[in-house]
Amino acid sequence: QVQLVESGGGLVQAGGSLRLSCAASGSIFSINSMGWHRQAPGKQRKLVARITSLGNTNYADSAKGRFTISRDNAKNTVSLQMNSLKPEDTAVYYCYLVQNGRDYWGQGTQVTVSS
Repeated sequence: QVQLVESGGGLVQAGGSLRLSCAASGSIFSINSMGWHRQAPGKQRKLVARITSLGNTNYADSAKGRFTISRDNAKNTVSLQMNSLKPEDTAVYYCYLVQNGRDYWGQGTQVTVSS
């Protein structure tokens, strides 16, 4: 049906940068929005950033000024540029896509920020 393939996770030192990418494939007709959630150990999964088909964006307070979400509608991809990373950014990051009111999720990719 719909598959999300993520890339870009890994280990980075505090102050460094990572770029997460997510490509959608399958039965793609009209994407309403795409974005990223993250889940740290012992904590609930929370929104990091999202972008709608109209280009509107939403960010978690902790991400504002450091993270930037972008999309390429022609390629059905979404990216998250993560700068000035902090140890508290350590989490599993999940890509998601919304199409016709239905949610699809990626497998998750680990981001670890060392101090």
